[in-house]
Amino acid sequence: MGTASLDPKSNGKISIVAFAYIMLTNILGCLIAIALFYVIKPGSESPLVEGKPNVYEAVPQDIFADLLRNIIPDNMVEATFRQTQTKYSHEMVEQFQLVDNSTRKNISSNQNSTIQMVQKLVKSVGKTDGPNILGLIVACMFLGTAAGKMGTKAKPFLDFFAVSTEVVLQVLRWFLWMTPVGISSLIAASIAGTRDVTGTFSSLGLFVLTVTLGIVLHQALFLPLIFFLTTRGNPYTYFLSIGRAWLIGFAATSTAVAIPEMLNACENKNHIDKRVSRFVIPFCVTLNADGSALFITAAAMFIANISGHPLTFGEVAIIGLLTAIASLALPSVPSSSIVTLIMVLSSMNVPVHAVSLLFAVEWFLDRIRTTSNVLSHTHCAAITHHFNRQGPGKTEEPEMIEEEVELIVHSPDAYNS
Repeated sequence: MGTASLDPKSNGKISIVAFAYIMLTNILGCLIAIALFYVIKPGSESPLVEGKPNVYEAVPQDIFADLLRNIIPDNMVEATFRQTQTKYSHEMVEQFQLVDNSTRKNISSNQNSTIQMVQKLVKSVGKTDGPNILGLIVACMFLGTAAGKMGTKAKPFLDFFAVSTEVVLQVLRWFLWMTPVGISSLIAASIAGTRDVTGTFSSLGLFVLTVTLGIVLHQALFLPLIFFLTTRGNPYTYFLSIGRAWLIGFAATSTAVAIPEMLNACENKNHIDKRVSRFVIPFCVTLNADGSALFITAAAMFIANISGHPLTFGEVAIIGLLTAIASLALPSVPSSSIVTLIMVLSSMNVPVHAVSLLFAVEWFLDRIRTTSNVLSHTHCAAITHHFNRQGPGKTEEPEMIEEEVELIVHSPDAYNS
């Protein structure tokens, strides 16, 4: 609906501003994590021994290629529950090894060669469960732009989706009344599943401190600074206005659940153009995960540290770059950062067996990084609206200007008199 109310020129400008903000904040989250890691150094004194390197290795090109493949979905219906993802498998292949390199004529008869079974990594493009949000947004953007160009002819089409949006938002608000019970159960299950709470929190204390301090600095210093420099508004007053969405993000550990309250805070409390907010907020929920990028970067360095795999500065830079790219495809579901973390560690050939340690504190870290994402989404909407204050171009039919015209009728006898 937001895209249909914009002309293509305004839509392109909004997309550029929003994407620039997303990339900036994602990279900023990685930089904060790297800086704090070198200051606090979590996991430097660990009893864990070096593990066996993982044979599974994901490369950054695959993550970026999956992102490009999902931009244009093959099937609109399938995109609502499945997305494209690179699959990895292993197969055993025969490899001939010559006994005498000078004799090659009898290789086929295996007289001068030995056969060795070698494990080979095979990549293929497949499907995985989970909605292709990015592809749906792109498809809806094209449909909305086309509907907007058609003017009044597309009004029934737009009315249908406008009413559908309000119905879905109302259903989500009903479900929010049950979140305290559900979230309390999830927290209790996470704590009950930890055998040695004291020992686990003691070993992860510095890591939790690193992530928590990074999230606090990101929300209280860096994001407000960006907000003030771009809009010249008071970032802390703005933060209070989106407090309810912030709390819902903390409770639900998912920015998607907080979408209705983010839209309400942006449109009703901060008077952001509805056409801008309803395009930018879902766009950010799909691509913007600066809090998660901060966590993944710090967690990757922490796991490498406790596994006896010291990282060079170049490897740290690769982790930051890979995380910034991978966070663009991070789904807005609880604990999805753990999956991306395993991919990052695998690409750096770091053992992943120690990742299970993070589940002891995941219930807390997932909540605080989700609040950072919620705050960043609403800031992006405000900044994008600021740069389009002149008003996104409308595609409505021009209205007729009504003027009062006074008709003076003269009687024919008046001219004869």
